[in-house]
Amino acid sequence: MSEDYKSSRKLFEEKSKSLKTNGMKFTTVSGTPIENFYGPDDVENINYLSDIGFPGEYPYTRGIHANNYRGKIWTMRQFAGFGSPEDTNERFHYLLNNGQTGLSVAFDLPTLMGWDADSEFSKGEVGICGVSISSLEDMHILFNKIPLDKVSTSMTINSPAAMIFAFYLAEAQRQNVSFKDLRGTLQNDILKEYIAQKEFIYPPIPSMRIIVDMIEYCTKEVPQFNPVSVSGYHIREAGSTAVQELAYTLADGFAYIEACIERGLDVDDFAPRISFFFNSHLDFFEEIAKFRAARRIYARRMKEKYKAKNPRSWWLRFHTQTAGCTLTAQQPENNIVRTAYQALAAVLGGTQSLHTNSMDETLALPSEKAVKIALRTQQLIAYETGVINTVDPLGGSYFIEALTDKMEKEANKIFDQIDAFGGVINAIENGYFQKEISDAAYRYQMEIERKEKFIVGINEFVETGEKIDIPILTVSPEVERMQVERLTKFKNNRNIESLNESLKEIKYAAENGYNLMPVFIKAAHNNVTLEEMICELKEVFGIYVETAIF
Repeated sequence: MSEDYKSSRKLFEEKSKSLKTNGMKFTTVSGTPIENFYGPDDVENINYLSDIGFPGEYPYTRGIHANNYRGKIWTMRQFAGFGSPEDTNERFHYLLNNGQTGLSVAFDLPTLMGWDADSEFSKGEVGICGVSISSLEDMHILFNKIPLDKVSTSMTINSPAAMIFAFYLAEAQRQNVSFKDLRGTLQNDILKEYIAQKEFIYPPIPSMRIIVDMIEYCTKEVPQFNPVSVSGYHIREAGSTAVQELAYTLADGFAYIEACIERGLDVDDFAPRISFFFNSHLDFFEEIAKFRAARRIYARRMKEKYKAKNPRSWWLRFHTQTAGCTLTAQQPENNIVRTAYQALAAVLGGTQSLHTNSMDETLALPSEKAVKIALRTQQLIAYETGVINTVDPLGGSYFIEALTDKMEKEANKIFDQIDAFGGVINAIENGYFQKEISDAAYRYQMEIERKEKFIVGINEFVETGEKIDIPILTVSPEVERMQVERLTKFKNNRNIESLNESLKEIKYAAENGYNLMPVFIKAAHNNVTLEEMICELKEVFGIYVETAIF
């Protein structure tokens, strides 16, 4: 920097200190202090070619494609699932007919926990927060008249992911669709369950074994399917900061990659199919910087540490969902605006796929009208705002580049902390992630209560006596009754000999280290239910009980 610039900046900063402010706390949502302004000296240590580069070129800070959305607009993939398989199938057709370009399946709590609809633990929860799936028959109904080779499908499922995926693959076989033509993504990120969402079943080590089985199987048999979408979304929803979300998510991803390498897989054979899933929160610039830093960190680690040679292995590909935790039950129409800003940040950050939350999701499952508004939000951004005309339009901003660099440095410090524990699993078992997220959530809540941060309709611009007048979707108790009735008939019409044979094969494969996917697919065709497969593995792996951390 020239001496003229340095002296001018010093004078400007002295002048700025004397000016009044509005009393707000000038930090990001995550608590990172923000300077009054940014200039060339804030980015003078950043090398353009090695740290930023060109779009589509290493280290991919500016995006993994040279022409980004000029070549292909992001996949508009609205999360959908409620009630019975018939209900959700109808919603899928509605979304596809209104311009959605990919499906994303939400499962109910019993399915997420590996319980059948007729389990005593499922009472009152069947179909409430997602679709109920207990068997291959349910999967067949869910995708009725939806050709699996024509539509990519994302499934948000973790502990029972292998079994649900087996149902999906078995349904593809029923449709005479080759596995090689299937496209989509499984969330299948068990590590973040121990960290944030808590829908785990087995202990971490056998859970990791199942995921490596799935990655190995997909690499060989289902090459276009992403077997893991490493999910920072739930880490952020649990209360983490943006930097924690960034670092914890990438650390989980690196743990899967290392486990696969340890299995003997070549990194370039499977890494191009590992994808990521991030939250897009309300601090507009912080989110954009987070996405840019994530690409750069990932590319460097894949090339330098894991020695991947295929440039596609260096690409961090990610889906984004707008932040559910920012939605308010008060003045719910404001959620449309919140979601639009969050979606725009995801697009400016270079997402490959996007879900926009509906305005009514703090009150109930989204109605068709709310879902359509959420989808139209994406379409407005894509076709009316002009932000797709150039790649990484905020690249080169002093603020954005300085913030991107800061987030990378802070994430690397967190990686060192995780390494000090001996890796992700040891850090989980020692309560490291849980405590750090809890502390971050508490700090943010205190800022809201002290009015250092404002939430419209919650601690500022509050309306008393508000009457909410938007349609609410409700799931009838009849859904549970019908699902249990269908499952009972399904179980009564099975070939017991084939059923028992499959159960023995699952247990034998688990005990002897064989890949579990082929036996799960066979079991799906032999009409073994989700919970029955889960229970066979419980006998071998046991269940995980988290240690309370205070």
